[in-house]
Amino acid sequence: MQPPLPDHDTIARVVANALAEDLGGGDMTAQLIPAGRSANARILSREAGVVCGRAWVDEVFSQLAPHSGDVELSWHVADGDEVSDGTTLVTLSGAARSILTGERCALNILQTLSSTATTSRRYAQLVEHTPVKVLDTRKTLPGLRLAQKYAVRVGGCHNHRVGLFDAFLIKENHIAACGSIAAAIRRARTLNADLPVEVEVQSLAELNEAIEAQADTVMLDNFDLEQTAHAVRHTAGRVKLEASGSIDDSRLVRIAETGVDYISIGALTKHCRALDLSLLLD
Repeated sequence: MQPPLPDHDTIARVVANALAEDLGGGDMTAQLIPAGRSANARILSREAGVVCGRAWVDEVFSQLAPHSGDVELSWHVADGDEVSDGTTLVTLSGAARSILTGERCALNILQTLSSTATTSRRYAQLVEHTPVKVLDTRKTLPGLRLAQKYAVRVGGCHNHRVGLFDAFLIKENHIAACGSIAAAIRRARTLNADLPVEVEVQSLAELNEAIEAQADTVMLDNFDLEQTAHAVRHTAGRVKLEASGSIDDSRLVRIAETGVDYISIGALTKHCRALDLSLLLD
């Protein structure tokens, strides 16, 4: 089942900002093309990957239509589909000016979200033999938080908190400012008893403090494999455990096999290399 898209207003804002950034006072080169000229084009993949971002591409040409003419898009793939080199993702037909003006914005978003989905699919497949959930982080590209978190879900991984507003994540500096783990958790429960409380710990002693203070989840920050396995045995299901910190392909599977509940990986969204896509006029 396809994960739900961000709402239309969120998608429209991202696209409007991208177009404003690119267009400025207008597309000077597109003005070389007669206003009534039509064209056919296609976006194709230059490498294998997972497609994500159709709604944003549709919105690019929807927003351009009143200014430079309508474009009809016919998609041949859905978000989440795996494609190979040379696959045509979508064909476009309509105003040549709109197609060429919208090309870069459409490709920028589609390439970035497809990259995030592709990376997420790879990580999800690496640990599919375990019950662990691979989570994203807040290390997203500015302005693309909800878009990238959607792409993570399309790829088969899961979302951590969306931002600073929807969960407590008590880290080392919060603990120092509050005085202790227990004090920070008590304050969180007082402020909003409905929000989940997670605590980042640096040692097994701090893990015990977090368990005793009844955190919902404990983040094991940069624990090595042996420490992580010990933490899982010691905790015995009393709280959820999340492994975090410099986790790449080489460590992911071994950490998942320790029995932690979650593994958070900033690389899902911040180390993305755009999927290689091109738009070609026929």
